[in-house]
Amino acid sequence: MRSTFHAIETAKRSLFTQQAALQTTGHNVANANTVGYTRQVVNMTASKPMEAIGMSSSTTPGQLGTGVEFSSITRIRENFLDSQFRNENKTHGSWSIQADTLQKLETIVNEPSDTGLRAVLDNFWKSWHDLSENPEDITARKLVRETAKAVTDAFNQTARQLEELSADITENIGVKANQINTSLETISSLNLQIRKIEGLGDNANDLRDQRDLLMDELSKVINVTSVETNDGEYQVMMGGTVLVDNGEFTPVTVESLQASFAGGDLSGGEVHGMIISRDQYVANYQQQLNTLVNGLANGDITVTIPAGAVLPDGITLDNITYSGTARTLTSPLTVTVKGLNGLHQLGYTMMDPPQAGGTFFASNDGGPLTAGNMSLNANILADAGYIASSMRTTGTPEAVVKGNKDLAMLISQFSEMKIDFSSVAVGAATAQGSVNDFFRSIVGQLGVEAEEANRQTTNAKIVVDQVDSRRQSVSGVSLDEEMSNMVKFQHAYNAAARFMTTIDETLDRIINGMGTVGR
Repeated sequence: MRSTFHAIETAKRSLFTQQAALQTTGHNVANANTVGYTRQVVNMTASKPMEAIGMSSSTTPGQLGTGVEFSSITRIRENFLDSQFRNENKTHGSWSIQADTLQKLETIVNEPSDTGLRAVLDNFWKSWHDLSENPEDITARKLVRETAKAVTDAFNQTARQLEELSADITENIGVKANQINTSLETISSLNLQIRKIEGLGDNANDLRDQRDLLMDELSKVINVTSVETNDGEYQVMMGGTVLVDNGEFTPVTVESLQASFAGGDLSGGEVHGMIISRDQYVANYQQQLNTLVNGLANGDITVTIPAGAVLPDGITLDNITYSGTARTLTSPLTVTVKGLNGLHQLGYTMMDPPQAGGTFFASNDGGPLTAGNMSLNANILADAGYIASSMRTTGTPEAVVKGNKDLAMLISQFSEMKIDFSSVAVGAATAQGSVNDFFRSIVGQLGVEAEEANRQTTNAKIVVDQVDSRRQSVSGVSLDEEMSNMVKFQHAYNAAARFMTTIDETLDRIINGMGTVGR
């Protein structure tokens, strides 16, 4: 004999289960636009059936059903797609930073343009050509001085911008380190909350969504992987470095991130891109700019001094010291000198008695010449008459032939002279070439690297979007599907309620209507 209230219990289970399904559907709809939210479903199962109650075992085939109940509310999520997304996200994060840095470097170099370093150098060589046409013109001399000063200012500004860019990247690494620590601390806290809730038999779905969203965001900053332990916690690692484990996290610093990069544990993400940008791209262009400056000022060049030129007394060229009558060249002399500085020292200034030209470019702090400390000779800054243009003297006492233009013509041709850049920088990108050649190689290299970084960034973004699209197709909320489910669960709830009403009416008839005959 079955229980009188068995059907009511069956209807009650159905009402509770369909109500839970409706509430979960409403939760999904409410979070349709919530970043990181994972669609949830109610897992329904037929409740445990029972044999019809009687004095002895029933001979009726089958068991009596007791309705439906929900065993759990779970997230629809694939760990494989999560791992794939984070793996691709670290690549996109690294290349996006590199592309951004190279774009800033292109802005600093500003070539090709009419206002960049190339234009400043062209104006400098042109001013020497103008001086060669009228060596005694004070205006032409001042023009050489001002264009030379513009060259030093341009190199100084470019070097300062590169230094500031490097410092900004270092500062941003520190900002990212703080961001990483905040995320790790939050993940560690969520681990403890999830372990506590799930230890009681519940599913901490929304907390898991928060934790996975943090992992997604963190994967763009550094390369992270996670392993879920038996108690539901995430063990978070960067390469072989454990960052979160057993409810605790290990903070990172700029120094530890740098060490992880050197050791190979940091192999992706924005921080990886920042370190590459600073230590490879920016540092390389700083080195090349310094090589260009040193090659211009002091790099080995081969020049031919015309016959009739009078060398400054005591000057040494190719290990030969010239003095007395040997100073006057009876035939052209081909020698190696140290850049524009060495060439300038072959001539004479406008001063009397004859005074050999000094170094043209020098460092303003007394240290090795770099793009950052490059400056014009202090005497030339004070008086343009210290610019050497003549290579001849005459008479007794000796006097400078101020109208001679031999040196001015040689310097005006300097832009096309081959410089041995290896003499001022070991492993220079261009061992030998003109100033223009070397500068073009810098601009060309920057253009190729920027194009490659943009290509890699675009490709990485396509892959990330593709994986995320696949992930959303599994885990994302579809409003159409949820509305369909809502109608389905609503009808099921209404049917269960109608079933409850029917049983109630039946019991009312049994209890209040039966046994009243004859009253």
